[in-house]
Amino acid sequence: MIFPSDRDLQTWLDVATEAAQSAGAVLQHYWGNLQDVREKGRSGDLVTEADQASEAAVMAVMERHLPSNHGILAEESGASGQDNSAFLWAIDPLDGTTNYTHQYPFCSVSIGLLFEGEPILGVVYNPILNELFQGAKGLGATFNRQPMQVSTTDNLAQSLLVTGFAYDRRDTADNNYAEFCQFTHLTQGVRRGGSAAVDLAYVACGRLDGYWERGLSPWDITAGITLVREAGGQVTAYDQSPLIVNSGRLLATNGHLHSPMAQVLQQVNPLAFTPLALD
Repeated sequence: MIFPSDRDLQTWLDVATEAAQSAGAVLQHYWGNLQDVREKGRSGDLVTEADQASEAAVMAVMERHLPSNHGILAEESGASGQDNSAFLWAIDPLDGTTNYTHQYPFCSVSIGLLFEGEPILGVVYNPILNELFQGAKGLGATFNRQPMQVSTTDNLAQSLLVTGFAYDRRDTADNNYAEFCQFTHLTQGVRRGGSAAVDLAYVACGRLDGYWERGLSPWDITAGITLVREAGGQVTAYDQSPLIVNSGRLLATNGHLHSPMAQVLQQVNPLAFTPLALD
């Protein structure tokens, strides 16, 4: 399969942007007006009528404009379109649902495109703060339509990092609690944003210097990976090997901090803990 042309990428980037902004209008409508908030089977994994309406808005635009040979993987409705396509769109209509339900304005619509398993295009839009991040392979990356780039911080002691915690963190030793503590000691701080897509976008625009997390889905990270790479950053597996999007974990940095962060991640032992029995 031939890699798409710059013209095709720009066309699809425009489509994804239209879809993200259409969904963003839906999220603005429901902001502070939710009636149906429930769990999807895992404790803390929420879904609302806003998630579903936002996804419907995305799908309406994508299905109207995309080639018929593209596949789609959306968080709420699953897979659709052509099976085994070289092109797969990964869509999260509301990344940061817990934040959104509490009216904490750190959430986004995330729309990314994979070509033969590699992220090549991404749009992340926070409609509450009106922040639009766009990027495509070879075309660069922008924040509110102005060029953006990663930070120049070159040592952990001066860095600000971000991470998140998986929904199964209460039940598994495969968590990042110890890593969080270690990086907190080594840096100026570690934030927990609550939207993987926004975390990656903030690394891309230089607000944050590095990000790591596990327990992620392709729709959480596909768009953001492209943003970081096109803004001059680096995204790999924890050990700096090539990233496999379906692995559920990644390390994203401004490039300067990539090896130092990877070394810490390889050295820290998991934190043993005993789950509390809550009444």
